[in-house]
Amino acid sequence: MDSFKIIHNSLLEDQNFLLSRELLNQIDWSHRLICIKGFRGVGKTSFILDHIKKVYPGDDSVLFINLNNFYFTKRKIYSFADEFAKLGGKVLFLDQIQKYPDWSAELRMCYDEIPDLKIVFTSSPVLRVAEDNPDLEGIARIYHLEGLSFREFLNYKTGQEFPVYKLEDILNNHVQISKEIVSKVKPLAYFGPYLQNGYFPYFMNESSFFTVKLLKNINLALEIDVPYLNQIELKYLSKLRKLLYIIATETPVTPNVSKLAAAVETSRATIMNYLKYLKNARLINLLYSNGNGEPDQMKKPDKVYMHNTNLQYAIAPENADSINLRHTFFLNQVGYKHKLESTPGADFLVDKKYKFIVGGRKTLPENGKYGASDMIETGLGNKIPLWLFGFLY
Repeated sequence: MDSFKIIHNSLLEDQNFLLSRELLNQIDWSHRLICIKGFRGVGKTSFILDHIKKVYPGDDSVLFINLNNFYFTKRKIYSFADEFAKLGGKVLFLDQIQKYPDWSAELRMCYDEIPDLKIVFTSSPVLRVAEDNPDLEGIARIYHLEGLSFREFLNYKTGQEFPVYKLEDILNNHVQISKEIVSKVKPLAYFGPYLQNGYFPYFMNESSFFTVKLLKNINLALEIDVPYLNQIELKYLSKLRKLLYIIATETPVTPNVSKLAAAVETSRATIMNYLKYLKNARLINLLYSNGNGEPDQMKKPDKVYMHNTNLQYAIAPENADSINLRHTFFLNQVGYKHKLESTPGADFLVDKKYKFIVGGRKTLPENGKYGASDMIETGLGNKIPLWLFGFLY
């Protein structure tokens, strides 16, 4: 136990927390079992350590451990947690729970048998923590740590503390809001760099190797997370990679499942499953006429996009044109908190109420629609700067 406390303290001392994430304020930390899911490199470990440093400074009743540690090849989580609680432990943070076999049964034992202990654990976005999982269904609170919003990126780059705005605030007061922001910074000067390498926070320390690291994490997600957690044989990995590359080179695309199946040399049913796996892994976004699509939805999506613009630049930069980037950005940033659907006569329907046309500075929304316009600092009427939709979280 002492060795883990030494590691815990050294991690807190070594970390320089330069960026506070909005999700920290949205989690109900009083709950006894919390899961934080996120793509590789999105900052889950730093996020947890940031929370510990702010809320539990010098508190020996709190412990952070990484389940990559070989110690847990022979020690059960429940046994460790029980000992920790008996020694006065109150909050246990478990990083990378997917690395541990029988994780859900062990966590359920902790929940049932150690009522005074809170557990917060992180996982791959692919992991089905509560869905169809009788061990944790109904007792685990699940949160997703996404990449940086444009607001978070801008705050880091400029040293400002711009707040989060609700969608309704932006729709009704975007002129005033954008003028206040523009009076302090030039958001368009940062928008292009954000689209290329601002979504994942490791640009802060490794900007020159951003794409190299991102490609590494994409491949690790494809080679480890998706196959292992979905029980896909590794011999099919090349098909999954090929499908992702086809999507990246053609997005935004209305998928022809038969053509995709022929190109990847697999069945239509397998393509539909692969699309679902890639979506759950936070590699792509699927847009349906009835919303973002439930995890078990097997109907063909109306459109397929990359999950974020950084992925687009990393996998198929030749397809990173303005139309693609604008739509991908809007879906990524607005879709974090709101339901988006495809709809006739517009690019997106948000929350079944607001129709949006996403385009350039000459975008002119009509008939009650809204325009999300690139390359403008401030808008007018229903014409809103595209960058401002990066202030929703």
